[in-house]
This record gives sequence, structure tokens and C-alpha cells, in this order.
Amino acid sequence: MLRTVRAVRYVMPLREGGSLPAIVEGDDMGLYVLKFRGAGQGPLALVAELVGGEIGRLLGLQVPELVLLEVDSELGRNEPDQEIRELLKKSVGLNLALDFLPGSTMFDPAAGDLAEEDLASTVVWFDAFISNVDRTARNPNLLIWHRELRPIDHGAAMFWQHDWESRERAVMSGFPATRHHVLLPWAGAMERADERARARLGRAEIEQIVAEVPGDWLLPREGGGGEVAESGGLAGEAGFDAIEARRRAYVDFLVRRMQSSERFVKEAMDARRELV
Repeated sequence: MLRTVRAVRYVMPLREGGSLPAIVEGDDMGLYVLKFRGAGQGPLALVAELVGGEIGRLLGLQVPELVLLEVDSELGRNEPDQEIRELLKKSVGLNLALDFLPGSTMFDPAAGDLAEEDLASTVVWFDAFISNVDRTARNPNLLIWHRELRPIDHGAAMFWQHDWESRERAVMSGFPATRHHVLLPWAGAMERADERARARLGRAEIEQIVAEVPGDWLLPREGGGGEVAESGGLAGEAGFDAIEARRRAYVDFLVRRMQSSERFVKEAMDARRELV
């Protein structure tokens, strides 16, 4: 179960991120990197962040702890930056945050950083499974903390949820972006990673993860991405029924995606052979 923490102090923005995340202090005295529901990508990015991160953790990856973070209207009331004030205003309610890892560094192969074969293979499998395009040498989103790799930032994954009718194509597809994966050179055990992932990740586990997503993140937004009207049996539904139908659709997609994992595993193996 994800913990719920209340933000008590806005510490500083992280302007290198396009969605303007921030470091905040929680009422448990911890520091967190807060991802805002009111940012341009909207709550669907938080859905991908939560579902992707918890799947990664289930696969044994050292994803920093994720928490639901409550933002109230008083947070940042003295913030002089108008853009930040507007973002905070749009994000009142439940947001998502990950544990801040002080002193961590970004994985950089050009600086001599290496990855162990089984770990690299698991990360490549994981990113292909959740369709995460954001793990390249230019933007690895892999922190090194206490000498361990920590995958972060999965908000760009599961891009099919922004075009719901594309999910039938996405569920059975490979993942061409794997050829640009920063860990592909070390991912020499893809079949072993596939076997381990299938053993750990079943329907029940996926259902538990999707159940953690706040319901209002799942509802279509007027004029926003991810609408499923006229698709998936959600047209005309409202309230609890619509939310539960959306949860079932996510679960069904991810289960079917896992059942066709041989496609993206073979694609990753073929791409790696081209490198070596």
C-alpha cells in the first residue's frame, strides 16, 4: 500500500524537468520529489509514474519509494514565482511523489558507469513492457545511490493511454525504442529476465497495483488525453462504474501485454546483436 503524506513546505523547484517538479517536505519530515497533477501532462503522467514504478519494484528494481502526496491550498502561498503558484493551485489534492535521494548521481556510461547483466536485462524488459521511451543515453533516468541503480521518472511510459483506441495495436506490438536503451549493451540475459518477470507479475499483482491509483486520475478530462468514449465499454458510464471500468481496462491491457512479451524480448535481443 502506498503511504499518504501531506506536503508542509515547498523547498525548491527542479527546473530541469519540463513539468516543473519540486522538492517538498512532508509531514513525516521526509523530503520528496513532487510530480504535480496540474502539470501539462496531466494526471495520466502520474498514472504511468505510479503503475510503472510499482511494477518495477515488484520486478526487484530499486525504484525510490512512491507516496501519494496531499497538496493543500496553503502550500507555497508566499511563493513569488507566478508559474509555480499557478501550478500549486491546479494541483490541490492528491499528487505523486518519490523519495528524494540526496547525493545521488545520474548513470553515465561515458563516465565509465557499468551495469550488471541480469539487472540491465530486467530494466530493458521492464521499459519495453511499460513502453517507456525515456531511458536513453541522453536521458537515462537512472540514479546511482549507495552504489545501486535506481530507476526513476516513468511518466512518459504507457503512452497508449493518451490515445485509448490505439491500445489494441500497442498490446501486441514490439518496442522499437529498445534499440536506444542506455542499458541495452549490458542486457545479455533477456530470456532469463522474461522468465523471472512472468513468475513475479500476474493478474493479481497487476490488479493490486492499479487499485492504488486514485480514481479521479483515471477519469477522462474534457479536452485532455486518454479519453475512452466509444471504446472499452466506458461511454455513458459515470462515477464509480466508470472508474472501475477504467481500472479493468488497464489491468486487461497489462496482462495481455505480458502474455505477448516474446515479441519485445526478441526485438531487444535482435537490437543488442546489432551492437555487439
